Amino acid sequence: MTATSPTCSTPTSPPTPAATTALTALRALRNPRSPQAPDGLSADLSASLTVFLIALPFSLGIALATGAPLQAGLVAAAVGGIVAGRLGGSPLQVSGPAAGLTVVTAELVQRYGWRTTCAITVLAGCCQVGLAALRTARSALMVSPAIVHGMLAGVGVTIALAQLHIVLGGTPQSSAVANVQGLPAQLADLHPAALGVSALTLAVLLGWPRVPGRVGAALRKVPAALAAVAVATAFAALAGLSLPRVHLPSWRSHALPELPQGPVLGLLAAVLTVTLVGSVESLLSAVATDKVIASEQRTGHRPRRADLDRELRGQGAANIISGALGGLPVAGGAMRSVANVKAGATSRRSVMLHGLWILLAAVLFAPVLDLVPLAALAALVMAVGVQMVSATHLRTVTRHREILVYATTITAVVLGGVLEGVGIGIAVAVAVALHRLTRTRITVEERDGVHRVRARGQLTFLAVPQLSRVLSHIPYDARVVVELDGSFMDHAAYETLHDWQDSHLAHGGMVEITGRSADPSRSGQQPLDGSGAQRAGHHCCRPWTPWKNHCDHRSAAGDPGGAEGRTVPVPTGASDIEAETPAPRRRGAGQLASGISAFQRDTAPHVRDELARLAREGQQPSQLFLTCADSRLVTSMITASGPGDLFTVRNVGNLVPLPGAEASDDSVAAAIEYAVDVLQVESITVCGHSGCGAMQALLNSAPGAPMTPLRRWLRHGLPSLERMSSPHHAWARIAGRLPADAVEQLCLTNVVQQLEHLRAHESVARRLAEGTLELHGMYFHVGEAQAYLLSGGEDFFDCRVFDSVGRHV
Repeated sequence: MTATSPTCSTPTSPPTPAATTALTALRALRNPRSPQAPDGLSADLSASLTVFLIALPFSLGIALATGAPLQAGLVAAAVGGIVAGRLGGSPLQVSGPAAGLTVVTAELVQRYGWRTTCAITVLAGCCQVGLAALRTARSALMVSPAIVHGMLAGVGVTIALAQLHIVLGGTPQSSAVANVQGLPAQLADLHPAALGVSALTLAVLLGWPRVPGRVGAALRKVPAALAAVAVATAFAALAGLSLPRVHLPSWRSHALPELPQGPVLGLLAAVLTVTLVGSVESLLSAVATDKVIASEQRTGHRPRRADLDRELRGQGAANIISGALGGLPVAGGAMRSVANVKAGATSRRSVMLHGLWILLAAVLFAPVLDLVPLAALAALVMAVGVQMVSATHLRTVTRHREILVYATTITAVVLGGVLEGVGIGIAVAVAVALHRLTRTRITVEERDGVHRVRARGQLTFLAVPQLSRVLSHIPYDARVVVELDGSFMDHAAYETLHDWQDSHLAHGGMVEITGRSADPSRSGQQPLDGSGAQRAGHHCCRPWTPWKNHCDHRSAAGDPGGAEGRTVPVPTGASDIEAETPAPRRRGAGQLASGISAFQRDTAPHVRDELARLAREGQQPSQLFLTCADSRLVTSMITASGPGDLFTVRNVGNLVPLPGAEASDDSVAAAIEYAVDVLQVESITVCGHSGCGAMQALLNSAPGAPMTPLRRWLRHGLPSLERMSSPHHAWARIAGRLPADAVEQLCLTNVVQQLEHLRAHESVARRLAEGTLELHGMYFHVGEAQAYLLSGGEDFFDCRVFDSVGRHV
């Protein structure tokens, strides 16, 4: 709830030049790699020219690789920019001829001819519009990334093999296998002119971004792809080389679609292939563009996520128009989209303008384009194909143990085609998932009188026979440690383990269950002891418990250093009394190292993807949370927040020094300014707590005592003490009761006073006046584990309490 109107505030005024400079510097600190970009039409115009210079040679190269008329690439680029740019749901995504559709389109051109391929493109666009109407765009992202990356890598290999023949001066064959088989003969019949132009194109393409110094900085303003093609074209013209060149026939003879001719099932499969491949590539590119936009953070606010259904509808409309005008299939391209974002684009105008420039170039600059050697375009597309086999993706799928799916998909795409490769990849992915689900290893070993049972993998009904067999061989009176190293346990496995545990305890044995699957919250089960409490060893290793309650996966008996204050159940008939088992306790660096190890083992695998996303996108917290440094106050626990939610400032007594106060601390003021002006938080919360040592010290402070750093800091809390002592100040109530003592009253009053200190800060006062910032007071009772929000009038505050589902009591 928003705090009350300010009782002490400062008038707002326009920021001074120095303040403006400081704010700019703070924003640069937030994202130092992100330059200040111009806004409006000028920025979009500049970005559109950059993307145009990249897309022009790329579109011609894709058309060459598919065997379609070269003009078809320009038509697709223009339509993709204008139509998909206007109607799509990812404003900064650039659409056009896509490398991922190259192999599919080339096969269709060979099998059905160009005009039927155009008709297939129109039908695929209609399917995309239909899928968008059914709101199925998100379902396309269910395909395993290993399959998608494997498909793109397979397409890249196929493209590179085909273009290699043109680079060497020959003609590509009909399939990747035929291109490999024909490579020795092609190497024996080299054409030096084509090879030289191709080598020059690749050298410029790879070396252009690496030119050092000021000259390099100036040259890098020209895209490397355009520079490579331009240099190769100029070299071929000046040297008088006789090479096949681009030929753009008159638009009057441009081929338009015809009614599809061929077997119905084959045509349906072709339409389905173009629809699926184009849709998945476009949607993945839209998601990738979202991430790039978020990482840039130029606009100062959170970028709106792409509307994937609208994006799919825009891609469908673009394919309908492109096919109807005799163009290639259209899809979103990550490379051009990233270039658009990096060039400073602010709206969809840059994408549409780039399409307009393509259209003008196709009409006005045809004589210039006719000078480009086909070998230069082939070298450019071959380089793109090689880059599609990404080493980053290879490392990612290897880390996630998806290398078999990735490699199988690549092989199947190269040998059979895109649709066949994706189908085989999905089948292998399903088989791998089933194999992992059934591959559970359960072992038992006995050491120092302790039987240790290790279950590695997911505990499902398929593993129940093996689990029962292992548990049945354990003596009744033995001490047993069961380590569950999986993230899932179904009901059948739970019942088996639960029944065996009850039986073993009833016969005088002892059981300790540890590991991730031991957590009933993961499987939806009740605790393994059938009651409200968990067995010893089961309750430990919780991330919200103190270190002294933690235990690792080593037994206290087997490893004296492995237990820290753990409890072991002692068999006493029907009752289950726990007795303390003393064990050496780690201290200092040992405790810290043990905690880090537990995090890396149990928590890091679950948060790694989310933290990686936050690392790419930067922090975007919604709240500034100012609280005490007390070690019992765990902010993420009492607010149920995660990484990236709260910008937290902690100090002794949750104090906010007044601006300009004597012995002020600029660190708190700097954090407030950064959170309010740079991070643009929506609210600020001051949180006090029960039993605050700082408030106790304020009450017990003796006049004339030596001035220490702590006493100097606590002087910022004197206004709270004066406020509480004022005869006009009414004592706060907590859920209808008075504070238990003067310390608790001062803790509450201090929260109210620090809210007033917050309002005295210029940045806070300005945002409050604009109505874009809220202030909240909060009090946490440590002993009751209960949080309260402060509300009420100017001098009287009542604490509201909320139940476990957030309802006001």
